[in-house]
Amino acid sequence: MSAGGPKPVIHVAACALLDPDGRILIARRPEGKPMAGLWEFPGGKIEPGETPEQTVVRELREELGVEPCERCLHPFAFVSHPYETFHIVMPLFLCRTWDGFARPLEGQEIAWVRKEKLGEYRLSPADRSLAAEIRDRL
Repeated sequence: MSAGGPKPVIHVAACALLDPDGRILIARRPEGKPMAGLWEFPGGKIEPGETPEQTVVRELREELGVEPCERCLHPFAFVSHPYETFHIVMPLFLCRTWDGFARPLEGQEIAWVRKEKLGEYRLSPADRSLAAEIRDRL
């Protein structure tokens, strides 16, 4: 692909887990990964043949050891964001019900944050607009 050519579009899905106290789980990308040190809503790339909901269930299981049911995922917002070498399209789901206790399984740090405090974290560029949606609409 030439420097001025089109960028690949990456489809990912993410989830904002909301606990009974109204806090939202965010995860800090570990060292060695792209955008290491930035915070994000957990999720990942949508695999071929997978729905965004299936992606979120799989990623939450792999990253945090929790089991949300697909019907507990509520579409909330999405972002379409250009990065230097790719473009990301990402729906964000809200989930208030899941089985298990969230714990970092892939070397990431996690935090439960009130919506008003999301702006105090260095979020990835794509996640910033989603955080603003959460602050404004929840």
